[in-house]
Amino acid sequence: MNIPLRLQQIEKEIGHLSPLQKILLGTDGSVTRLLEAITGKQVVITTRLQEIISATPAIAQKLAIPAGSCVNHRVVEIKNEGSGEVLIYAISYAPIDRLSIEFRNDLIRADIPIGKIINQHQIEARREILSADAGPASGEAAEIFRMFRNEPLLSREYQIIHGGQPLIVIQEQFPYHTFLDERRVIIEAPSRLHVGLIDMNGMSGRVDGGIGIALEEPRLLLEARFSNKIAVKGGDEWCRDTIHSVARNVLDQLKIHGGIEFTIRDLFRQHAGLGSGTQVALATARAICELYKRPHTPRELAILAGRGGTSGIGTGAFESGGFLIDGGHNFGASMEKTLFSPSGASLGVRPAHVIVHHDFPADWNILLAIPNLPPGASGIQEQDIFSRNCPVPIEEVREICHELLMHMVPGIVEHDLDLFARAVNRVQDLGFKRVELGLQHRDIPALLQVMRDAGAACAGMSSFGPTLFAIGDSNLHQVNEAVIEYMGPLGGGTTILTRARNTGASVRCMGT
Repeated sequence: MNIPLRLQQIEKEIGHLSPLQKILLGTDGSVTRLLEAITGKQVVITTRLQEIISATPAIAQKLAIPAGSCVNHRVVEIKNEGSGEVLIYAISYAPIDRLSIEFRNDLIRADIPIGKIINQHQIEARREILSADAGPASGEAAEIFRMFRNEPLLSREYQIIHGGQPLIVIQEQFPYHTFLDERRVIIEAPSRLHVGLIDMNGMSGRVDGGIGIALEEPRLLLEARFSNKIAVKGGDEWCRDTIHSVARNVLDQLKIHGGIEFTIRDLFRQHAGLGSGTQVALATARAICELYKRPHTPRELAILAGRGGTSGIGTGAFESGGFLIDGGHNFGASMEKTLFSPSGASLGVRPAHVIVHHDFPADWNILLAIPNLPPGASGIQEQDIFSRNCPVPIEEVREICHELLMHMVPGIVEHDLDLFARAVNRVQDLGFKRVELGLQHRDIPALLQVMRDAGAACAGMSSFGPTLFAIGDSNLHQVNEAVIEYMGPLGGGTTILTRARNTGASVRCMGT
């Protein structure tokens, strides 16, 4: 294959490759020797799998053997001897009939790199590259390489040819974040459920207050590197525009005379009630501060990014994850907030302080249902909804506070799902959440009932929707099936089985 052309294509797909990365993808020499030269350390092998299998048609074709022939299948990790870091994950296939007994014994019994086995047995061979590629890391690869899921993974496949025939076919993988020639930052930020606002009456002199849960899935993955301008790649137009605007404001406020290039590696839907706007803004601000070494707390990042003027749940999810309650804002003439308004129309208002934070039970499952219905309210429409429907009755605010204090929080602390679920279900019919649900398509409240009838302990709508959630201590597969069946005639939708995330955003700095 044309290696230079393929490497150019990979760079167009995922971004800049360092010279070392290009060499590892394109070399026809010993990878083991290259790794030892790059790291200055010996490499060691850990065998994850060693077995004799029957060649599939695909493997047989690459090895030029009949399908069903006996093949040695080997899976190894090539590691830095000093740090134990996994540098390469390699899968190999070798036809048993073409291996000498001595070679076969070393391959099967010893943790020795294939390149070194070939040298020890003085086998004259050449390498022929079959492919080079890049793609998102699976959950297994993320665990092996200690990287984020969906972060780019570089790979290649090649044959070792001996005597004019393939002796071994090898597939190698390594993370995009290794062997860099520049500094990069990558941030994984959680989505969140916004169960409801607490006080949209304001009689007490305070307003807002929020209840939320950080989620493992879906999530945001944002990568950043130095540049001479602000540039954003990947994602959709809304996300690119948001990142560009936040980056410009943050750079100006911090008086940073430089640029930054962002690449959106993973993204969840905007205006769906999952908090994508806040997470994108906070991740953007955090990436800038990490690259330019300007440390700031999540609350300070929220102020820089102009987020959190109504709810502090998004900022709390970014900072610590878990189950969260924020205490809202002072309300009235000359106070922090003088009007009932969403976060997007509350610029300059500090993020609300989180007053309750607790780990969400790890064995409580969460099902998200996102029907293909119009997105939740935003912008001017959202502002109008606040102004027309607030203040809500004070009696409902008081009942929300009672449900929250005497049922929802004790349910979390005491690991009592029934107690917690009772409060979540009741809050859907009170205060501003009642308003939000009342503005939805009629199938949204019906779908909540479908979830409960199918076995969910509780169900609710996140923020302005259209995302709905169900919580249970079983696997929720029956609820999932009922939801999919109901959404079918509505035009379908997406369901995600997930859990709460009890940690905040994860940040990794790479390169020099």
